[in-house]
Amino acid sequence: MRFSGLGAPNPTALGWIDPCSPVSDWDAAQVRRLARRLGYELRWADSASILGLFQQVQAAGADTVLLPSTAHVDAMTLNRLMTIADVECAAPRASFARWYSVGGIQR
Repeated sequence: MRFSGLGAPNPTALGWIDPCSPVSDWDAAQVRRLARRLGYELRWADSASILGLFQQVQAAGADTVLLPSTAHVDAMTLNRLMTIADVECAAPRASFARWYSVGGIQR
């Protein structure tokens, strides 16, 4: 874990690129740049894992998922991810805050 200039640890983000992306190097560069700009320690999800992205985010305890764009996940996966983590997209720049629960009801 890296530390920011103030001595506090940087939050962890899990990067994800759709394995079918024709420009995966460019996508990876965008995600790395976004992580650096937002101050996250970047780890990468494993597209070859038997675990899905949702389960990998849970297992890693990541605060945020970083994507090159929303095209790298389907709508259902994005919705599920937002129950456990924030989602940040590089291009177009977009932020999706995690859902929160009040009294067991998701809002």
